Amino acid sequence: MHLGIKKFLALEAHRLYRHSQIKDHPLTYLFWECTLRCNLHCLHCGSDCVADAIPDMPREDFMRVLDGVSPHVDPSNFIVVITGGEPLMRADLEEIGKDIKARGYPWGMVTNGLALNPERYTKLMNAGLRALTISLDGLEENHNHFRGNAHSFERAVRAINMASHTDGITFDVMTCVNRKNLKELPKIYNLLLNLGVKRWRVSNVFAKGRAKDNPLFQLTNQEFRQVFEFIREAKKQNLMNVNYDCEGFLGSYEKAVRDNPFFCWAGVNIASVLCDGSISACPSLRGDYIQGNIYKDDLWDVWQNRYQVMRDRSWAKIGDCKTCKYWRYCEGSSLHLRDERTKELAYCHVKRLEAAGV
Repeated sequence: MHLGIKKFLALEAHRLYRHSQIKDHPLTYLFWECTLRCNLHCLHCGSDCVADAIPDMPREDFMRVLDGVSPHVDPSNFIVVITGGEPLMRADLEEIGKDIKARGYPWGMVTNGLALNPERYTKLMNAGLRALTISLDGLEENHNHFRGNAHSFERAVRAINMASHTDGITFDVMTCVNRKNLKELPKIYNLLLNLGVKRWRVSNVFAKGRAKDNPLFQLTNQEFRQVFEFIREAKKQNLMNVNYDCEGFLGSYEKAVRDNPFFCWAGVNIASVLCDGSISACPSLRGDYIQGNIYKDDLWDVWQNRYQVMRDRSWAKIGDCKTCKYWRYCEGSSLHLRDERTKELAYCHVKRLEAAGV
């Protein structure tokens, strides 16, 4: 895998930027896992969400956290993103939005779109919704199979159509690639174009949760490469901003399949409050990356004085990473791709791409 001089210089510049961000670690994204309940039973769910899970966090508890952070952040460079589970399972989501809006913050949501009917969408927009991600994981048959609901595709398309025709909202569609929908990517692309979508994120599914032992998500190295070849060609058309998700360093595919070089922002710009009060970073991280709990710790104090495991990656230079020529730009890849027990990198994008002949 050869980077080339332009890519080398771009990665060097981004490396300096990355370390500047790590030093300053400005908090700009605060994720709130407001519920673990869900109205679907997706094959890939890493949280193993169910319809009746642990109780939702009371919105007053999260607002106290937000009030504690408010003196230290700039609302013009800060956003609250509500995740789950499925946020639309909460009957008080509009009230939550109004509470966040009243504090001067924009807020966003990640949703499967199943329950996002026109009436509720209007209420959420009036409550301050300004960013939205909707999942679409194939054409009708594959999406419905993936999501475990015969109405999932039509409802997701309905939600996408509403959002793509709304001014004043930052909106994108997220697609998780599997062995069945890989060949559908060009048709999904055309569908989204016809719906007026301007931003599309494509990702792989890391083998955890329900996806861990499911062969549907075990792409061969050649199939893995096909994902990036598709995105590179789609970006050349310049009809839609198509990007690979933020996961993993991609070697020579950097800047060819995503707008900005790889950077694991977990604990650098991103914090999260999980449903049980745990303080973490990117919502993809759980368990051994917990930094505290809002019911006994102050989030801002935790943000300032912990998160070292995410900001100083020297500990990650083990296993294959120890001798990797890309360490300078990768620094151990995305944290959720590391083995929870050994801490070695369990899933290396570059290694897979090189095995596919890149």
